[in-house]
Amino acid sequence: MDTEFNRLKRFESADVEAVLARLEKSFNIKFDYNSLGGVNSYRMLADIISSKINLEHADTCTTQQAFYKLRHAIAAATGRQKSLINPKTRLSEVLPQENLSQTIEKIEEELNIKLCVLGPKAWVVRVFLFALLCSLAGFSIDWHIAIAGCLTSVLGLKLAGKFGKEIHLKTVGDLANKISRESYIKARRNPTVNRTEIEQKVRELFAVELELKPVLITRKSRF
Repeated sequence: MDTEFNRLKRFESADVEAVLARLEKSFNIKFDYNSLGGVNSYRMLADIISSKINLEHADTCTTQQAFYKLRHAIAAATGRQKSLINPKTRLSEVLPQENLSQTIEKIEEELNIKLCVLGPKAWVVRVFLFALLCSLAGFSIDWHIAIAGCLTSVLGLKLAGKFGKEIHLKTVGDLANKISRESYIKARRNPTVNRTEIEQKVRELFAVELELKPVLITRKSRF
């Protein structure tokens, strides 16, 4: 059993269930959780997902299709020429900070996909995390103040996440890959599925959500 799945066993069941919920959303399926008890590898999970998708197989790359759809949406929302947008184009070039939230909303409407790409600035997160650590240390001095500090820090982090105005992804290609991973069915231009990709997308989603190392996750990895 590989190192990454030894780690997976230490995750709370709620964390793993959250990933399964993301898979349901991405592939537009519903798991019968009672039947998942014997599933112990990515390959088995991918096979179950594949069996639940009632679409014809096509060899086309979903990430590539997601890029074409994203490029069209960006062009429609910003007025940029599609020919000037490629996977290596930096998001900061096509999505300027001014009116960023409104532009993202237009792109989401065009795609019919919620992108969830805006977050707080890194320094804001560091400030609240530092405040939280200081509050935890304060329990040895005055627990009333410590609790107030913890609650304020946690609330600050939540509000910063909700009203964040910064994109942490770098390129259009990065965003296309995120779309293909988190909204697999909607990312495809035609009502088809590339069944050979499903296992890869399952591994990618586990890796991102649970901070595992993708290079160590193989199709035979067990959990």
